[in-house]
Amino acid sequence: MTPALALGLATLLATLLATAPAAPAVAATNTPTPPPIPALTRDSYGTKATYAPGQNARTYQRPPAGFTPVFTENVSRHGSRAATDGEDADLVLALWEKAEAAGRLTAKGREFGPKARALQNAMSTVGYGDLSGRGRREIHDTAVRMQRRLPGLFRKIAGEKEKIDVVSSGQGRAVDSANLYAAGLAQADPALKPLIGPTRTDVDLLYFHKAAGGAAYREYIAHDQRLASTLKSITDQPATHRAARDVLKKLFKGDFVDRLSDADRVAAATAVYNLYAIAPAMSDESPGGRGWGMERFMSRRDAAWFGYLSDVEDFYEKGPGFAGSDITYKMADVLLDDFFEQVEAKRAGASDLGAELRFTHAEEIIPLAALMGLPGSTQGATAERPYTYADNAWRGASVAPLGSNVQWDVFRKDGKGGNADTYLVRMLYNEKETAFKTGCHPIAKNSAFYDLDELERCFGRTDSAPGARDSLTPTP
Repeated sequence: MTPALALGLATLLATLLATAPAAPAVAATNTPTPPPIPALTRDSYGTKATYAPGQNARTYQRPPAGFTPVFTENVSRHGSRAATDGEDADLVLALWEKAEAAGRLTAKGREFGPKARALQNAMSTVGYGDLSGRGRREIHDTAVRMQRRLPGLFRKIAGEKEKIDVVSSGQGRAVDSANLYAAGLAQADPALKPLIGPTRTDVDLLYFHKAAGGAAYREYIAHDQRLASTLKSITDQPATHRAARDVLKKLFKGDFVDRLSDADRVAAATAVYNLYAIAPAMSDESPGGRGWGMERFMSRRDAAWFGYLSDVEDFYEKGPGFAGSDITYKMADVLLDDFFEQVEAKRAGASDLGAELRFTHAEEIIPLAALMGLPGSTQGATAERPYTYADNAWRGASVAPLGSNVQWDVFRKDGKGGNADTYLVRMLYNEKETAFKTGCHPIAKNSAFYDLDELERCFGRTDSAPGARDSLTPTP
């Protein structure tokens, strides 16, 4: 949330029915307004979009002849969750109660209040920031699909008594996701249960934006004037104020909305949007599991606009950000290093692991996607061409939805005649076979498989010894 919106949320309750005339409309800026937004899509939910695998597993490519799976590893965002706090619901319901008392609710507004309160109660019952029923199911099912994708690997793990290491950021929803994933694997193949270690915590690896390695990043977020002015110029434009009025006038009579200041209208409309965005993640807790129907209270266009503003913040604060700067994603090199080190240790015979499973947050997945040049995360924005949907493919709902993941499957072919074994890596991004960044060459055109030596060359790993911490070449 931008500082301006955060301030609006903090002050709105004190100024709900200010009698002073509304502040004059904010003047247009030089920031280009994104083109008209199409009909409602998944993109309008931003990084609160719920998870779905990106590809039917039956269509995955088969490894080349002679190659067998020997290792797999992942990093996963936690599953769908409740909102991290009750601030949005508190704000909107306080405003709703004022309007109700004044007789200034619309027909939709009268319907909205009880639904918003029920959603708030459901999130409070689940626990703010904790996994919802849907989130628990997402994580469990992803684990089962991993086992089904690689049955030969997990038979090998069980037969050779290899270990499965499970590690999380230490935050509650990530720990819960790790434990659910491990349980899903054990349920799919009970022979794995004694081989799965207890979930351990590695803050430096999986919460790096708050650890020592994220110090420069935190300084950027707190004090970078270019960041602050860019976010303000994109957010605080006439299109936002028009959308805010439109959102609120679906719930409240026009004169009631007009008595709010511009800043308060934006803060309140953003809170309505946030309830809209989190509602699908809480679908299991809705009456009859049929959903909350929050989409009734925002037009498709307004939801898409506020979804775009949410993406703006994540793009500049966590994603590709400003062209020519890697401050938002360079800190993810600790995680990409670990991916390489696990495979290299396996190749060197220095690891007894069959799988390495990691669980984290959007603040780690988004920078990793930018560092690796994953689809949609390859292009930074310039001062002349700020981030818009029209000319940048980055979308929070695709890059880091709830439950998003990156997985590497490793295959080996035994060397013959004194030749070394060959190791291939296949990457799945949200369970879709995904090419590595431009400049990395697969073993054949359109193949999903890459030689490990080629990936080390492509990512600039000059020392591939296990335990090395190399400087990785920034991608965007």
